[in-house]
Amino acid sequence: MATENLEKDMKDLKAKLQDGKTIIGKDRVLKQLREKSLAKVFLANNCPKGLKEDVLNFAKLANVPVIELALNNEELGLFCKKNFFIAVLATTE
Repeated sequence: MATENLEKDMKDLKAKLQDGKTIIGKDRVLKQLREKSLAKVFLANNCPKGLKEDVLNFAKLANVPVIELALNNEELGLFCKKNFFIAVLATTE
């Protein structure tokens, strides 16, 4: 069941990336979490511990689900077709 949800989340993430409805990067994601304007937050499986704790705390306050992906930050960067590593990203709407 968990893998089905993860596959669905990955498909949703891919669609949001194509539509330009994603926010990439620690500072931007944390800012948007404080403003409670995000739908979901995605973390790489090797996201730094401090960042992960901050994201989880702000997401809990904003009532936003956080999904830990099976991808590391390098793979997540490739998935997003970026030439840099991505530890955290989020979708809007």
